[in-house]
Amino acid sequence: VQLQASGGGLVQAGGSLRLSCAASGRTLQGTTVAWFRQPPGKEREFVAAFRWTEYYANSVKGRFAISRDNAKNTVYLQMNSLKPEDTAVYYCAMGSRLITSTIRDGTAYDYWGQGTLVTVSS
Repeated sequence: VQLQASGGGLVQAGGSLRLSCAASGRTLQGTTVAWFRQPPGKEREFVAAFRWTEYYANSVKGRFAISRDNAKNTVYLQMNSLKPEDTAVYYCAMGSRLITSTIRDGTAYDYWGQGTLVTVSS
């Protein structure tokens, strides 16, 4: 299984970006897909996940939206109203054996993409 993340870049505060994560090797259907991020000098943190419903970190709720296109075997992260504190390397992840209590736990995921850098300037 491979996850290929893309869509990062430099954007001004208040702008938008859409990240994509294309999966190959197995279908995303029936799995939990998520986005995590690692800000400069900080630990990796949960951003959003999609299982039968959507889960969001409080810091991005109302600004970010996760979605999945089963036909394209791709998961997206639409990021609006970006802030400088959203600057990070964003990673997509996939897991097939998660339970609700572990959705925000990065160690519960089986596969990871390579990361894409998002830089938000003030």
